[in-house]
Amino acid sequence: MSKRKAPAEDNINHDFCDFLIELANYEKNVNRNIHKHNAYRKAANTIAAYGKRITSGEEARKLEGVGKKIAEKIDEFIHTGKLRKLENIKHDDTAIAVESLTRVTGIGPAKAQELFKLGIKSTKDLHNHKDKLNHHQLIGLKYLEDFEKKIPRAEIELIEDKIRSNINALDPEYLITICGSYRRGKAESGDIDVLITHPNFTSSCSEKGLASNLLKKVVNKLENVSLITDTISLGDVKFMGVCKISEIARRLDIRLTPHDQYNCATLYFTGSDMFNKEMRAHAIQEGFTLNEYCLRPLGSTGIPGEPLPVSSERDVFDYINFPYKDPCQRN
Repeated sequence: MSKRKAPAEDNINHDFCDFLIELANYEKNVNRNIHKHNAYRKAANTIAAYGKRITSGEEARKLEGVGKKIAEKIDEFIHTGKLRKLENIKHDDTAIAVESLTRVTGIGPAKAQELFKLGIKSTKDLHNHKDKLNHHQLIGLKYLEDFEKKIPRAEIELIEDKIRSNINALDPEYLITICGSYRRGKAESGDIDVLITHPNFTSSCSEKGLASNLLKKVVNKLENVSLITDTISLGDVKFMGVCKISEIARRLDIRLTPHDQYNCATLYFTGSDMFNKEMRAHAIQEGFTLNEYCLRPLGSTGIPGEPLPVSSERDVFDYINFPYKDPCQRN
């Protein structure tokens, strides 16, 4: 959902993490080098989780995911207060344009470079070339400033209350969870990720149009009470759009998941990304495969078996022998 998720908030090594994330974004958006992007992200997450202030590249290199080149960049930053590579990036016309244009939700690196080749170099330029944008990108441009503002936890609580009361009035059998950083206890979030399910909708359900009808009823209800103001897209199981409870527009995603997959989905969409990766890696070590849909045992040939019954998130932790963590401990 949010386009630029930092690895941690208020960590003692935030300045190192900041420049690593900037480098990661550059590699992804301009160079299209996902390998380097992932390497910088991994190093940033490791450093964010480190319990004390890093004082040298040598110290940082002892951490998982921090190699020689990243350690050298940390030393350069410690000694000079800046990074030569980042200074060069700040004067690169392509990098500047891509960074500006990808601020708009719906505009990815490829689209940004396509626009740049047409002479469109900034969000200001975009307003004069709306014919080059699709529906999603037009909404992203319309609400650009609003979408870049963090959402205070208190505001999400109000939105959650309105979502719950209206969906429960529609049908009390719906289950509703707001996932992401909000569920992990963060004070602010970039957007609002809502996961819903209904007992009538399971992974084995063959009733045509049931999922679509369940989701559309929810979206229509929230539109009727003026919580949802714009629709970016509405499919059978996912809504992307905009909601408002104050003067500021917020990004809202609602995802419908089968009832028997709800707990695995809740676990996955709560995050964090690094926590999910750690859990999936541990599951494989214990002879299971875990994803957003289900948990399955791996046979002797490595082929996954039938999904295991999961009645709560804790079941997943127990199956794979992984110490249970409350959502606020998954950052």
